[in-house]
Amino acid sequence: MIEPQGPLPPEVYWRRRLVAGLGAAVAVIAIIVLIIWMGSGTGSAPNSENAAAKSSAAAAVPPAPSTTPSAPATSEAPSGGGDHGAGGDPSPARTPEPTSASEPAPALPGVAPCSDQSLSVVLYTDKPTYTIGDQPVFTIVTTNGGLAACSRDVGKAAQNVIVRTLDGSRTLWSAQDCAPDKAVNVQALQPGQQTTDTITWSGTTSSPGCKAKRVQIAAGAYQATGKLGERESAPITFNVVAPAQAPSQQ
Repeated sequence: MIEPQGPLPPEVYWRRRLVAGLGAAVAVIAIIVLIIWMGSGTGSAPNSENAAAKSSAAAAVPPAPSTTPSAPATSEAPSGGGDHGAGGDPSPARTPEPTSASEPAPALPGVAPCSDQSLSVVLYTDKPTYTIGDQPVFTIVTTNGGLAACSRDVGKAAQNVIVRTLDGSRTLWSAQDCAPDKAVNVQALQPGQQTTDTITWSGTTSSPGCKAKRVQIAAGAYQATGKLGERESAPITFNVVAPAQAPSQQ
């Protein structure tokens, strides 16, 4: 390195060279940083524009429709107009009847359907006491208890009669079990108007689907309820007695 020349001591010239060198180094570093910063700034703009374009394209595409199947609607099994099939032992406990709440009742054009709450259902028997082997006949009376006319299916498909033990703890027979009748009878009911229908029972037990062996009902007291859709009548009671013994001949 060239030795400094001049009237001043050499240390002064070395310090000046050092300061000048540091200044030049700082300037070079500043220029490099500036170049890097400008390069990164110009490169990020296209990336931002690309990201914005991708976001806009994604927003423009509608979501794919769901392929999850909806839960199937449940409906009450059609009730029987009689009881003539092969069937089952008494149920060990009272079982809730199938519901049809998710399936709307048929209606006539221009007439609002009758809601369950607007209907009154009453059940009658043709006799208070039967003998083992008789076939009781139940009558279902349905009344429009609302203030306006409405339409409702009052056919066999919408009806049911259930026979239970006297305390209601065991279901012995249901008109739906062994001889379902799918007849539909949609009627327009004026306020207070009634419809009637009958269901005959063979006097034997049954089971859902009529899968179990049927047995003759024993002597005793029983209760029965009628239903139209989900509207259920108050329970009624009746008796079944053993046949009278013929007097012995002397």
